[in-house]
Amino acid sequence: MRKVAVIGAAMGRIGRYPELMFQDLGWPAIKGAIEDAGLERKHIEAVYCGSAYGGRLAGQRALRPLGMTGVPVVNCENACSSGATAFREAWYAIAAGRYDRVLVLGIDKLSMLGGGVLPGQPEDWEVDVGLTMPALYSMRAKRYMHEFGLTREQLSKVSVKARRHGALNPYAQYQKPVTLEEVMAARLVAEPFGLLHCCPTGDGAAAVVLCAGELVAQSTTKPVWVAGADLTSGRFVTGYRDITTAEITERGAHEIYEETGISPQDVDVAEVHDAFAIAELMYYEALGFCKKGEAIQLLESGATSVGGRIPVNMSGGLLSKGHPVGATGAAQIVEMIWQLRGQAGARQAEGAKVGLTHCTGGGIAGLDHGACAITIFKT
Repeated sequence: MRKVAVIGAAMGRIGRYPELMFQDLGWPAIKGAIEDAGLERKHIEAVYCGSAYGGRLAGQRALRPLGMTGVPVVNCENACSSGATAFREAWYAIAAGRYDRVLVLGIDKLSMLGGGVLPGQPEDWEVDVGLTMPALYSMRAKRYMHEFGLTREQLSKVSVKARRHGALNPYAQYQKPVTLEEVMAARLVAEPFGLLHCCPTGDGAAAVVLCAGELVAQSTTKPVWVAGADLTSGRFVTGYRDITTAEITERGAHEIYEETGISPQDVDVAEVHDAFAIAELMYYEALGFCKKGEAIQLLESGATSVGGRIPVNMSGGLLSKGHPVGATGAAQIVEMIWQLRGQAGARQAEGAKVGLTHCTGGGIAGLDHGACAITIFKT
């Protein structure tokens, strides 16, 4: 397996852009990532594109305005993990010697769906009886609160932190801080969640360029190396399961820590899939940043905020940066590249040398999640 580095990264501001065509979200990120890598378009040997709602040939449609036709394009759909799955496949292709330079794009345009809760699969029996993702996570939150004494006020502090970090990120969908009182007073969605406990949907695209290790010096003196990329899927369980435990994340974390020899204590900065406020707390525990039931203490200590021991979601996370589903995993990776290069501005995690991104995908009856992609980077 060859060493692989990220040598270029770019994204646009996540938001709602009903006036833009799908391709117009994608090509600026592609162009920016290639320019950031110090390459020309002809140097890109293949493209891996992650999209959940982009329809057919999402990658080809985004590449066409740049004249980047004729190269192999692999389109990946893995729900919210689509962009991160595309990255993992691109990394593996270079590591295995198939290509030397590859571009990864994550892209989705959710404003075309008209807003509201994202639709599930109608043949899924839980969806058929009315289950939605806000409802599912509200149940997880209520059970967690029962088991560990978490209060709604404490849960709301996750959203306050997210908006505080998002206010420092010019690429975030929401860039205005909120108070604890505002979070708790927001319109109820699924008790205990108000509107600000839930991530917004949006439109967006993010792109990175990966390069074989022996060619990196031709492009940059500040590569960010891929230590490992893990992808796993949920296990089907009938009957009782502990919904306060993120089983797929816990298993994926164990796999990647074993694969890379990196431990949770080595991670300097992380981007995790906080689609709902309770999810961030659960992922602190599943990723090994604290013990079971101790997530709120970690949050309240300031350890996961700017300047803390293990800052999490410096971008604002999905709660503030936004969640354009197929683009989310790639956007997390772009943020991590900027963090490890020291290019994150006011939200910079000082001295960060090891970073982790984590993105789970979709809900299927009987599974914790359909997919989970965890990637570790180092300088």
